[in-house]
Amino acid sequence: MRIATVHRSRLTALSLAGSVKLTLPVHANTGNFAVGDWVLVDPNSQTLHRRLARRTVLERRIEGSKTPQVAAANVDTLFILTSCNADFNVARLERYLALANQGGTEPVIVLTKADTVSDADTYRRQAAELQRELVVITLNPRLPEAAEALAPWCGAGQTVALVGSSGVGKSTLVNTLAGLSQELGQQTGGIREHDAKGRHTTTSRSLHAMAGGGWVIDTPGMRTLHISDAAEGIETLFAEITELAPSCRFRDCTHAHEPGCAVQAAVANGTLPPERLSRWRKLVSENRDNLPKKHYK
Repeated sequence: MRIATVHRSRLTALSLAGSVKLTLPVHANTGNFAVGDWVLVDPNSQTLHRRLARRTVLERRIEGSKTPQVAAANVDTLFILTSCNADFNVARLERYLALANQGGTEPVIVLTKADTVSDADTYRRQAAELQRELVVITLNPRLPEAAEALAPWCGAGQTVALVGSSGVGKSTLVNTLAGLSQELGQQTGGIREHDAKGRHTTTSRSLHAMAGGGWVIDTPGMRTLHISDAAEGIETLFAEITELAPSCRFRDCTHAHEPGCAVQAAVANGTLPPERLSRWRKLVSENRDNLPKKHYK
């Protein structure tokens, strides 16, 4: 079976027969499970036996927490939703991309509300420039055509997860992908037009079967995403900086003030935007500061 929801004291899973409330063994900790986990279950008693190895893991750090929180497991593609309005934030999109890269999932940026602006191509171009070979899709999550546009990632055996701020259309898109009506599917809500902030209509993660044969995981809206233990994900995100670094004079170059810095040279000749380097430096610093502290006796 596959974990569909995780609560403090109970788990539900999806089987061929439908949704099942699992019986937990003594001393079982639901915190050790995530939506998307595959588990072995006794078919007679519905008792959870064990969790199978995870193929991919999406983790994020919660402010004040010592350990990262597993957002979803066994995800093939991460749909990063953002609107063509004040919600569009390059720095936040880069954080989602680092999360996807580190977790081993393919990121796809999904732009919504493009019909409300006259310069949708500007948003698309900005998004596409954030990472090499990044796919950017523009759609209306309410229309059936949305499922067609995302079909390459939603077929049988594939799992997608949706992330983004509240109000960008995540729950609406889940309903469209699952082939559910708005009455039967995930609750949806609007946004405040003056700042494009939405209400949290999804309060917990959940797994749903998609009409195309795959699985979709909805997540609560997130406006703050703290980066931790994601060095490889950041390297992939900022590939142009990663590739320039070995050409610096000093191996431990910070690309800030050292002579012979290839990265600073790229900024000077206009091939690397200075704001891109600034955001790289911020994420690298945050990732270093949030690394789990090791204690030695």
